[in-house]
Amino acid sequence: MTAKLKQVMLLWLEGFLEACSLHRVVILCHKSRKLLLRTGQCFLLNGLIFLGSLGVFKWFVNPALEWILPDPCAPVTSQDFCSYNGSYAFLRGGLLQLFYVFWFYPMYMLSFILSNIWYNDVAKYGFEAMEKSELRSAETFRQCDVPASVNMTNAERPSSGFGGVMIDIGEQVYSILLLTFFFMEVYVVGVIPYIGKILNFLLLSWMYAYYCYEYKWNFLEIPLVKRLEFFESNWAFFAGFGSPGVLAIFFLSPLVSGALMAILFPLGQDLTNLSLPQEELGNVQVY
Repeated sequence: MTAKLKQVMLLWLEGFLEACSLHRVVILCHKSRKLLLRTGQCFLLNGLIFLGSLGVFKWFVNPALEWILPDPCAPVTSQDFCSYNGSYAFLRGGLLQLFYVFWFYPMYMLSFILSNIWYNDVAKYGFEAMEKSELRSAETFRQCDVPASVNMTNAERPSSGFGGVMIDIGEQVYSILLLTFFFMEVYVVGVIPYIGKILNFLLLSWMYAYYCYEYKWNFLEIPLVKRLEFFESNWAFFAGFGSPGVLAIFFLSPLVSGALMAILFPLGQDLTNLSLPQEELGNVQVY
């Protein structure tokens, strides 16, 4: 039991350290100008524009509205002015909602759509950069970096034709259902007293890590079943790998955490091209 716990802790720490090795992302971006461009676009849209807008709203727009349309009645304020207090509060609240409806929510949707398009390019260019790297040839990357238990099964499914298309569609539908169920699971465990937040953090860490690696597995054409088998047998590593990203957003508001996650996710994608667990644990049914 002690040896097993030690192995779990070591694998978790290995994943955590891999996710924190951001200097390796700089090296990878240096090898691919296209990767640098796409990663920079994610930073520009989600960091400068989206987060910048939230910052301007919080530190300038909202205080200005509170000054122009004050909420409480000051002791020195005349009774006539104070009678407008309810109207000011209503007007200020309406203006705040307009900011959200016509700026923040559309910006969030735009960020979500563009980021998901760019994530595929980030994974593609990062994968190509690793294959062309002098540190690792393409043959070594495919045969050594991916465990044999996963890679050896690529030939089991048809890669073209109607059968291959149907399998791809089925896997995409299953992935959507998987994600939907997982979000429900995260929400349910979050309301459990005392341990709910801990379980919530753990599940979000697994989800973040899994979807960081999924882009790489797509390019390697690894079947969904084998991805889940590998994930469940290395659950401690993936829990550690997802922890830094989730920790950065866990205590923030939904809009801020969404923008920050959109910045961190491509970095996690790049790191997946440089890391995989070296040991396996017993399967844990995460999904």
